[in-house]
Amino acid sequence: MNDRGLIQVYTGDGKGKTTAALGLALRAVGQGMKVIIIQFIKGDRTCGEHIFAAQYRPFEMVQLNPGDSFVQTLEELRSTTEQSFAFAEKTIVSGGYDVVILDEILVAVNKGLVSIEQVLNLMNSRPEKMELILTGRGAPREVIQKADLVTEMLAIKHPFDEGIKGRRGIEY
Repeated sequence: MNDRGLIQVYTGDGKGKTTAALGLALRAVGQGMKVIIIQFIKGDRTCGEHIFAAQYRPFEMVQLNPGDSFVQTLEELRSTTEQSFAFAEKTIVSGGYDVVILDEILVAVNKGLVSIEQVLNLMNSRPEKMELILTGRGAPREVIQKADLVTEMLAIKHPFDEGIKGRRGIEY
């Protein structure tokens, strides 16, 4: 077994970035690894992964923003995003987890709430054995270059295009 952790990025306009990260989290927990998911720009805590994590406690899931970040202004998001980033820094540097997932951190970068330099510094501060996963649309070139694995979800066809709203248990 290779003891070196990697940096993975799930990006693109297609569906499945968070879902892929959650699948990796379940696989890691199944192998006895300690996992934390830190969510940045997400809806409220009524999505399926929060309900599952609260009920079964397979991994830690942290979302410091108590509201729905999809309807908040940038100013409303700024404070909780800064808190989430500081928490992520502390979590990564502590080395207390085998897998750290920063869900939708790349959206925070695209909204100007977190800088590319901050993310690169975070990537550089990762302990060698830690697996670090970053998700979100629009991964910056610098993040892609630094990562070991990059997967782009490509939107070819989606029910949203036909006006079908997100479905409980499927999209959230």
